[in-house]
Parts: sequence; C-alpha cells; structure tokens
Amino acid sequence: MSLRAELSRARRSVATAFLAGAAVSLASWMVWAQPQTTVSQKGQQFHPGVITINRGDTIRIVNDDGDLLHHAYVDSPKFSFDSGDQQPGSVTPVTFPVSGDFNVLCAIHPKMLLVVHVH
Repeated sequence: MSLRAELSRARRSVATAFLAGAAVSLASWMVWAQPQTTVSQKGQQFHPGVITINRGDTIRIVNDDGDLLHHAYVDSPKFSFDSGDQQPGSVTPVTFPVSGDFNVLCAIHPKMLLVVHVH
C-alpha cells in the first residue's frame, strides 16, 4: 500500500472516531440538559406533593426515607410507570412523555401521593 493510501486510510479512521465520540457526547449532553425536578420520599410522603412540569421533562424521585423501601408507580390510560422497589438512597428518574394530570403513588405506602401536572 502506498504512503498516500495509508495516510488517507488513517484520516478516515481518525474522522470516524471523532464523529463517534461527538455523537456520544451529544447524546450525553441531551440527557443531562433535559429539565429535571427532584422529589423526595421522606416520612412516607412525597415532598413536594404537587409539581408542574412540561411534557418530556424528567422528575428524579429520591428515596430519602432512611431504612424504608418505596415503590413509585403511575397507572393511567395515557401513561404508566413502575419503579419497582426503591432502596433507601436510590434515585429513580421518570420522564413524562404526554400532557395531563398524573398521580404518582407508592405501592408500599398507599397514603403517599404526588400529583404531577404535565403541560
């Protein structure tokens, strides 16, 4: 292979690696840049208990209840979500892809209620 062909091949490899890295960086930035609201689970309650977000926004549900499990879920004809068991200290992201009013409940503590208004 000629030197010119080797240089051309090396340039293509560098360009391909650069573009792949740029795509990964852009995808990471897009996830990071999405608006997020943090909701705490503490004292067997959601804090705050009512929030308003935009469609496509993500809320972060943090289990701040020392030694208690939680299990957040949404059961709606428009949108459903189930976190599974949430260990103390865990953070559960929930993205709301549709507009509407949604009740986030805890399957373990039935009095827990978070109302999410999505515009």
